[in-house]
Amino acid sequence: MQPEPQPLNSPEDVEAIRKVIRQGGNPLVDTDVPRWEDQVGVSRIVNRRVVEIEPLPTPAQVLADMPLSETAQRVVVESRDAIRNVLHGRDDRLLVIVGPCSVHDPRAALDYARRLSALNGELKDELLIVMRVYFEKPRTTVGWKGLINDPDIDGSHNIRKGLLLARRVLLGVLDEGVPAATEFLEPTSPQYIADAVSWGAIGARNTESQIHRQLASGLSMPIGFKNATDGSVKAAINGCYAAAQQHGFFGVDHLGRACVVETLGNPDCHVVLRGSSHGPNYDAGSIAAAMAEARAEMPEGSAAVCGLVVDCSHGNSGKDEVRQTEVVRELAARIAAGEPGIAGLMMESFIEGGNQPAGPLDTLVYGRSITDRCISWPDTEALLRDLARAVAARRS
Repeated sequence: MQPEPQPLNSPEDVEAIRKVIRQGGNPLVDTDVPRWEDQVGVSRIVNRRVVEIEPLPTPAQVLADMPLSETAQRVVVESRDAIRNVLHGRDDRLLVIVGPCSVHDPRAALDYARRLSALNGELKDELLIVMRVYFEKPRTTVGWKGLINDPDIDGSHNIRKGLLLARRVLLGVLDEGVPAATEFLEPTSPQYIADAVSWGAIGARNTESQIHRQLASGLSMPIGFKNATDGSVKAAINGCYAAAQQHGFFGVDHLGRACVVETLGNPDCHVVLRGSSHGPNYDAGSIAAAMAEARAEMPEGSAAVCGLVVDCSHGNSGKDEVRQTEVVRELAARIAAGEPGIAGLMMESFIEGGNQPAGPLDTLVYGRSITDRCISWPDTEALLRDLARAVAARRS
């Protein structure tokens, strides 16, 4: 086992640096606090806006300390294969990715996973249920960035704590027999959690990002590229195409060292329609047009030519949980009628419906989102049964 990495500066040193910044000084020259530049003999002209660089434990260290159990490994491997089969049309179940907009309370997240696990036993022949376990939140301007970045929801940004807490949540979800889905936002964090994830998303803000397309090309699970925030489906299809290719790029290895990463490409990438600032795109015409465009651009054998996933939240419901419920029911009716192209749905759901302002955990309503508005558990349960009946009707 490697020794635990230590910060260069003590908490007192970091506070001295912050004090200088608050007073309008330059922390590189107005304090005697030692910096890494001094240790290696480099001029203090770099990192002029960086207060502190705190080392994290290596991915290898975290995975060794918090390994997947044999049961968890089986859940991940089997669910990844099942998701691939649904996306490629070899399994006629409906993929349903459902859960909180973001995880802020590990206890409530595991409570939700237990509820989902119990329901899965009833619906598993019609639905392939995967839980949303989202830890990183992209922000349009600023705001709470998710459990990994700010686990105490107080602006302290204890990323070391958040990273370990996130992995612990994933292990708990898998122990309930429920596969996990997440959005990959930071290019380094997957080294710590990706082994426990069965489906990943590249969000609307990042679907055109070369960094995220390269990342997706090396990930071991199916990846959904969301249409861009302006509604462009072409951007998502381009993301799928790029991620299916081989790439070489900057990254970190299991020991946290800077390295060159070479990938094989990911053929299991597909489009996610999430609406846009211009309105929804879950109607039959939009789905048919997206599938036609994917088939014109993507090679045979890729998941994107077989079907897509509809995100019932975000631009498709205006982030209104009541409207999101209506969207799910409308899609269930269309699936029952045999509409092609819909391989899966995404729903934002939690124990309590709606949302609440972010704040310290002991001030919050248990099981209610602090980001987007979510469907309540009773309504979620009813919707999942509606979707299962729709799949049964489609088969008949």
